[in-house]
Amino acid sequence: MEIEKLTNKEEEVMQVLWNLQRAFIKDMLPLFAATNWHYNTLSTIVRNLEEKGYVAHRQFGNTHEYYPVISKEDYQNHFVLNKVVSGYFNDSYKDLVAYFAKQDKISPDELREIIKMIEENP
Repeated sequence: MEIEKLTNKEEEVMQVLWNLQRAFIKDMLPLFAATNWHYNTLSTIVRNLEEKGYVAHRQFGNTHEYYPVISKEDYQNHFVLNKVVSGYFNDSYKDLVAYFAKQDKISPDELREIIKMIEENP
């Protein structure tokens, strides 16, 4: 199944669902207080996510409990990380890590941890 790129609003909703694991619209709504969304706006976005195959639901009477079908990691790998590495670092993860090292965003200890993880993961 080919997954479709999400809009910014859809990504915001997915971030909440990935964190909560399962939620009703009424439970998610307070987490969007800063955006001033109404119940119907959030409900429409969640239904769109369901149509795109990102979300499914369990029905409880007249209400639905929504849960993610696509993992955050799958989405990140498909759209975020691959796009960044290919678009900005010439498909080189080495260049990506070097960028963070040059910007002092990663410490030598963190680099040693990464090297250890690579060596321990065949």
